[in-house]
Amino acid sequence: MTLDISFWELMINTWVVMAVLVVCSWLVSRNLTSEIHPTGLQNWLEAVVEAIDGQIREISAGDSKPYLAFIGTLFLFILTSNVLAIFPSMAQLVEGLPKVYHAPTSSLETTAALALAVFFAVPLFSISRYGLRHYLGTYLKPTPIMLPFNIIGELSRTLALAMRLFGNMMSGVIVVAIAISIAPLVFPVVLQLFGLLTGSIQAYIFAVLAMVYIASASKTQQKAGGK
Repeated sequence: MTLDISFWELMINTWVVMAVLVVCSWLVSRNLTSEIHPTGLQNWLEAVVEAIDGQIREISAGDSKPYLAFIGTLFLFILTSNVLAIFPSMAQLVEGLPKVYHAPTSSLETTAALALAVFFAVPLFSISRYGLRHYLGTYLKPTPIMLPFNIIGELSRTLALAMRLFGNMMSGVIVVAIAISIAPLVFPVVLQLFGLLTGSIQAYIFAVLAMVYIASASKTQQKAGGK
């Protein structure tokens, strides 16, 4: 059982997520204040940023500033994509647009794109900090014979990252659809809340794993540089 999501439906739903993020960012940042105790949306935004920043510091054991924008964007995009899935689609009011909103993260194309972003981010962060020579040298550690295995490890890690998010989101959508078809008056509210919890957890896991991969490459570079 799979979701029948067309290319254009996927693109529209992805743009909906980005539009929500842009509008929310504008609403939150238009009246920023330097007060010690901000109120309203700024207080919520600062709490989210501080939580992400603290998690990055804990994983990287260092400065979080270089990674905050990338990891934060991953987390907020996936979270928003998953959260919007519990609300009725506004596209139902517009002729020609998809009648049902499907979270972009329930599509393999989206999860693969996110995983590829992490795949390229790992060497980019490492190279920007330690240089190309040191980064390429890590593929030869601990011995040159490990080169093909290290490359396979990078590729399989990216595949696993994409499939994990896709599988979890896809299975959640299918379970909800089956349960609602069996008992439409009993399950919807409970399953929507469960979907919200699952979507939040999956966004957190993806962002944490991305940071772990980046931090792992940086630590490898430190060891190589020390030697």
